[in-house]
Amino acid sequence: MRIDRQHIVLFIKKWNLFLVLFAFYFSSYAQVSSSIDSTQIKIGEQITYKIEVEADSSALVLFPEGQSFMPLEMIESYAVDSIKNNTKYQLIKKYGLTQFDSGSYTIPQQKIVLGNKVFLTDSMNVKVNAIAIDTTKQKLYDIKPIINVDKGPAKWWKYILMGLLLLAILGSLVYWFLWRKKPLTAEEEIAMLPPYERAKLALQKLDKANYLKTGEIKSYYSELTQIVRKYLDEKVYDHSLESTTRELVSRLQLLKDANKIDLDKASIANIEMILKRADLVKFAKSKPDNELAVLDRGTIDLEIDHVKESLPEPTEEERLADLKYREELERKRKRKRLIWISVIAGIMIVGSIVGFGMYYGFDYVKDSIFGHPSKELLEKKEWVTSEYGAPGITITTPVVLERIDEEIPEALADKIQMVSFGYGELSSNLSIAVSSTKTAPQQESSQKDGSEGTAGRIDLRQAAEGGLNSFEKEGVQNIITKSEQFITPNGQEGLKTFGLADFPNNSGNDFEQGNYILLGFTTENILQQVVLVWKVDDNYADEIMERVVSSIELLKLEEDE
Repeated sequence: MRIDRQHIVLFIKKWNLFLVLFAFYFSSYAQVSSSIDSTQIKIGEQITYKIEVEADSSALVLFPEGQSFMPLEMIESYAVDSIKNNTKYQLIKKYGLTQFDSGSYTIPQQKIVLGNKVFLTDSMNVKVNAIAIDTTKQKLYDIKPIINVDKGPAKWWKYILMGLLLLAILGSLVYWFLWRKKPLTAEEEIAMLPPYERAKLALQKLDKANYLKTGEIKSYYSELTQIVRKYLDEKVYDHSLESTTRELVSRLQLLKDANKIDLDKASIANIEMILKRADLVKFAKSKPDNELAVLDRGTIDLEIDHVKESLPEPTEEERLADLKYREELERKRKRKRLIWISVIAGIMIVGSIVGFGMYYGFDYVKDSIFGHPSKELLEKKEWVTSEYGAPGITITTPVVLERIDEEIPEALADKIQMVSFGYGELSSNLSIAVSSTKTAPQQESSQKDGSEGTAGRIDLRQAAEGGLNSFEKEGVQNIITKSEQFITPNGQEGLKTFGLADFPNNSGNDFEQGNYILLGFTTENILQQVVLVWKVDDNYADEIMERVVSSIELLKLEEDE
């Protein structure tokens, strides 16, 4: 088979191009490496995990984020350092890792994303060594004495003063509008007068009007006839106001004939004449002169006297009716004053609530008025500081924790000693529980020299897991958990497991979101725990739990001899 020179040259060119593209392709991606500064640490000690990536300046690099180093815990993620090397960059990312339980652990492979490629680092082994504690030489601390704290200036007197001032204002309003003898208005004085006196007073007011001077003859006769009709309506015939002139005169004649009133014919005729003249003025546009109008006014004044004289003496029922009328007017006046007092008092109360709400917060004002269980606990004057269990956990709480009888299976009765104290339940606004568990030492096989060893410490993470399992058995759902080291004020180390969960409410048919904290402390064969649970968005419970947690001290952690 013959191969000509032209085909060979073409093949070499294509191969060279392939090699160039291959080299460019792999040179455009990074070299990824990882390392740690130590393969052995003590409990709680930090190691530095380092990832180095070499890439082009245009390459997108994503480093691991979050708790991807489990079972080791990431306590700090450092900023990325960069070093320029010709046309490339060397990126260095460091993480601070730790572990609070002894043992041998493996850091899993970490994923680094570079462009559209994914690289995996090598896994690494780390050994965490326990710290030997000689409890015979451990420094012990005496119980701290009670320290008197200087209290700030009390503000209770301000609240008392404001309350007294508010009561004084309300009392003044009640006296002024309700109990004080308030002068009657002109309208009220007229309404309290008998019909005869009201009619005479109305005629005097008509004299002072300027109807005749201004030529308002129609208004003059309207008021004049209204006066006499109203008097007759109240004392003689109760339909006088809406009756026509003919109907009213006929009723007066019937009453006279029936001897109901002793009114002569001349008086009836005079009243009829003036009423008819007034009808002509109002409906026929008649205009009598002023002298006749003044004469008609005098006639009406005289006839009102005649009507009064013609009426029989009022009966006892009429007197009582008049008295009831006056009493009803007085009740209306008092009711009106009471309404005004209620309105003013309501405005003052609402204003006070708004003012205090803007200053202290509306939730605080509402809880102060209607009460809140967590607020009452927080504001207790004397909290209780006590030691629970043996070895003891000293803790300060709003109330004394009551002893809880724990049921231990008979098979474990000789191996486990447990005491528990608590307040509240999972469905309460808040609950506090303290427990101490002591297990019998597990003897290992005898060594050659005849000495015997004991089992290691209790695993705090397993203990926390057991606490979370207990939550689930009680119906708690959607548990979110985090863990971190916890150190008491007197230097005792432990594990803090905390987070959010949905706790069943009192009815058991619904759930409410709550916070929880599990604190665990251990020494040889001893486990001490504090469990705190409280509802989310309960600011008073937040303050209570913060104060409780900051008060926890382990006075003495002993080994079982």
